[in-house]
Amino acid sequence: MSSKTMARMSRRAEVPPVWTSVLAVIAHPDDASVGLGSVLDAFVFAGARVEVLCLTHGQAWTLDEAPGDLATLRGSELVSAADVLGPIRGKMEDCPDGALGVGCQTMLAKEVVAVADSCHPDGLLLFDACAGVTGHLDHVAATSVGLLAAETLDLPVLGWTLSETVAAQLNREFGVNSAGHQDEETDLRVTVDRARQRLASHADPRLAVPGSAQWRRLELIADTGSLRWLRPPRGVVGHPKTPDRGAAQD
Repeated sequence: MSSKTMARMSRRAEVPPVWTSVLAVIAHPDDASVGLGSVLDAFVFAGARVEVLCLTHGQAWTLDEAPGDLATLRGSELVSAADVLGPIRGKMEDCPDGALGVGCQTMLAKEVVAVADSCHPDGLLLFDACAGVTGHLDHVAATSVGLLAAETLDLPVLGWTLSETVAAQLNREFGVNSAGHQDEETDLRVTVDRARQRLASHADPRLAVPGSAQWRRLELIADTGSLRWLRPPRGVVGHPKTPDRGAAQD
């Protein structure tokens, strides 16, 4: 079977790759629920061990009248979301929220490698390299960190993405900076369960709100999670890595 045929078949997949262990690298605690939540859930349902490395406590996003220390509160959101989605282990770094791209990517890539050495993943799961899906520079930086680590680890990398149609709709309705890809640039379309993702998102009181951009995104993408090979495994044709728009370099 040719590699091009394998790539075409992968686009019709309804389940994630057969990985026994997955390491997701994210920028903020809520990225594990409203972002990658349904894909993480699909991996858990398929029997994979899932570990999440969150690079910040998300403390730059202020919660009105939040009781206690915000960094601690945001950390508990990640734990709560992981409990809902299944047996997911979470680890958090103390990098400054809002400044992941400033002089620390090489150091963080070493931390990803260290975590991978303990959980032995078959692959990494990141936000797409195309503007980090949401346009948030921390998402772009977290993806850059994951890709740097993957080079050292020699592991495949999947990026969660949106279709161009969904991204354009979100941008029109909410004035956000979502980025997506054409259908032929999507490698895997995984059938997902949004119910558990929505429940997990309730760990963050700002995001589980009907009418929000995050909620609308879940409506538009329905029961399909779209993924691209940012670093394809051997035998699968991937797409050239999209340049990180606006990401700072070390």
